[in-house]
Amino acid sequence: MFRGDSGKGWVLDFSNRTFADFFARELEVDIDALQYAKDGDSKGKRFRCFLGQVDDRTAARTLRVFWEQRESLRGGGTPDPMPRASGQIAALIGRLEGTISTSPVNVVPAQLLDTIDFLRLRDELLAVRDLDPHQRGYAFERFLTTAFEAFRLRPREPFRLIGEQIDGSFELANEIYLVEAKWLNRKIGAAELHTFHGKVDQKAAWARGVFISFGSFTDEGLHAFGRARRVIGVDGKDLYDALDRGIGVDQVIARKVRHAAETGEVFAPVSQLFA
Repeated sequence: MFRGDSGKGWVLDFSNRTFADFFARELEVDIDALQYAKDGDSKGKRFRCFLGQVDDRTAARTLRVFWEQRESLRGGGTPDPMPRASGQIAALIGRLEGTISTSPVNVVPAQLLDTIDFLRLRDELLAVRDLDPHQRGYAFERFLTTAFEAFRLRPREPFRLIGEQIDGSFELANEIYLVEAKWLNRKIGAAELHTFHGKVDQKAAWARGVFISFGSFTDEGLHAFGRARRVIGVDGKDLYDALDRGIGVDQVIARKVRHAAETGEVFAPVSQLFA
């Protein structure tokens, strides 16, 4: 129904950029958010995934603005190649607007990046640095929970299993990541990486791990830890650089995971990945 008549794209004649711009302008939604790429990254698959996640009234509003865009592109004097489409879309919008939404209450459109206060988060990270040493660890964990929530990673705060503790977990693109967070005045070596990897390795085969070390990692430790692991590394400079440059934490994790899959490297800095 929304296929472009000229055949240039699945959703009208939008390019990837203009498609994202249209969603941002008309609906205040970041359609490039990872939650809408669960079924694929094409415009059509993102569009259908978005409609499947939002409430009925948001879906109706979305269909209406896209239909109006279609009609403006087609022109009033041009015969409609789909003459019954107008009635069909009107009926669908009517049904959506006349029913009570059954969508889960926590399913809402993803925030636009420009509504996330990157600099406030950056300053909160710096504030943790200025705390007394015995306060930094817990404050760092609280900061990470706040950051994960801001980028819709559905964090779970620290939980304890028999004989071990995991500092938390989050979800990204339907994958579960276990978190180890350390704020130390030294770099992390191979021993701590191996210990955390052992925890991850005892979980389900699809679980992954993110070791977040504010002080970063030693080159010797990364070399000894090896390649092709189920753990990726993030350091304090990664977090600061990303927030200072307006790069989402979700984007950082996704880029690091891809880099690890392609190269086997556990750690690559944001300055390299987002050059």
